[in-house]
Amino acid sequence: MNNLINKFIEDAQTSVLGKKQELKLALCCFLSEGHLLIEDVPGVGKTTFAKTMARLLDLSFSRIQFTNDLMPSDLLGVQIYDQKESKFTLITGPIFHQFILADELNRGTPKTQSALLEAMEEKQVTLDGKTLPLQEPFFVVATQNPRSQVGTHHLPESQLDRFMMKIKIGYPETAFEKKLISENSHQTNLHSLRPVLNPASIVEIRKQIDKVIFSDKLLDYVLALLENSRSNNNFQGLSPRAGRDIVKAAKTWAFIEGREYTLPDDVQAVLPYVASHRLAPFQNHSFEDDLELTRSLIKQTHVD
Repeated sequence: MNNLINKFIEDAQTSVLGKKQELKLALCCFLSEGHLLIEDVPGVGKTTFAKTMARLLDLSFSRIQFTNDLMPSDLLGVQIYDQKESKFTLITGPIFHQFILADELNRGTPKTQSALLEAMEEKQVTLDGKTLPLQEPFFVVATQNPRSQVGTHHLPESQLDRFMMKIKIGYPETAFEKKLISENSHQTNLHSLRPVLNPASIVEIRKQIDKVIFSDKLLDYVLALLENSRSNNNFQGLSPRAGRDIVKAAKTWAFIEGREYTLPDDVQAVLPYVASHRLAPFQNHSFEDDLELTRSLIKQTHVD
């Protein structure tokens, strides 16, 4: 299975140039059964990043462009009355796919953003009193522009907490940017990608991740991190859900690294991306500020 993971990352880099670490983090989030938030400026390849993942995972893909006039029914679907059949017929919305790209999520209104909550947490939606399950695996990759940009709505803490990880793609290194500007090979490579994983292999990998050892001492370390976050006066502390996600992501990171046991290094590798968006600073922070807060939390917490 690790061969498949290595091939996934290798093939993805033919389309997403020079972003190996970000691809590993995104794959870690997916295999941990979480959802991913990508915050960055327009034009750095967030959509290409998501499309590349969907192709390699062999999942049905839907891109939803969030705007200030997008309605919840545009996301979930609507009941249409069929006069010939004399009954209502459900026209499902784009949420009924396996891989959802919620593009520029924070340009949608709070009402429409909240329509994602049940889908992300329960993997189901409710329409006209009926509960409808979503396809498995179900993965949401949401992108958002930096909070300082015009026309954006801040995501509430309740919605941010639904995302297991938050990452930033960033500007490419000079050599990769030169290639991006001078040729279009990365787009050609995107369309030529073939699936590396599939729903069956994904289920098997997740079963193996569940068996990765997470010791009691390491669990105590995670609990100490949670406790230290709650005693810090700079931000609101981490929730038990965050603690659960740290454990799941660390086990997956260990598996990606080819181990059947988890180390403190695995916890420290994923913690900034699992925790930074949940710390809820008491003043506005950039993504880099959030990461630095989380790294300072690591330094303050002792591990045996």
